[in-house]
Amino acid sequence: MIIPGVKPEEEIVKLYLVQHGHAVPEEENPERPLSEKGRTDVARMAEFLGMWGVRVEKIVHSGKTRARQTAEILAPALGALDKVEMTAGLNPGDPVAPWADRVAEWNEDCMLVGHQPFMGRLAARLVTGRDNPDVARYEPGSVVCVERSPEGTWAITCMVRPGDLGRQLPVAG
Repeated sequence: MIIPGVKPEEEIVKLYLVQHGHAVPEEENPERPLSEKGRTDVARMAEFLGMWGVRVEKIVHSGKTRARQTAEILAPALGALDKVEMTAGLNPGDPVAPWADRVAEWNEDCMLVGHQPFMGRLAARLVTGRDNPDVARYEPGSVVCVERSPEGTWAITCMVRPGDLGRQLPVAG
């Protein structure tokens, strides 16, 4: 697929699908801001992503407090400090088909911060064409990277969950 105005080596687009960090229970605060664990997990994730050179042109979040806070913590590490915006349609029960169509037109690496099961269903829709949420097992604060090939197909190329960040990976050898 030829994308107007884009050089062939730039046709691969990365989309980072993020579930907000751990939030306080609704009984404690109806706005459900991030808990201390959620803030810590997301800050560690931001450091990890920044260290690996992840950069995005914009971060779009659902507008719910926990998603906004997650986006704001991630933004500085990803070169998107002034590029955080709120939009509708990323809430748990929202349909994913409109977003699958929308991101298919994007020509820049971007990040969406929202909720489960929406993020899992969007990953599934992009990769399989169906809304099956089992292609990526999210936990609060998880990041899934899907890449769009020059042919227009999507594949999961990476997933990191907060619990993965403290583990030592085995060394092959």
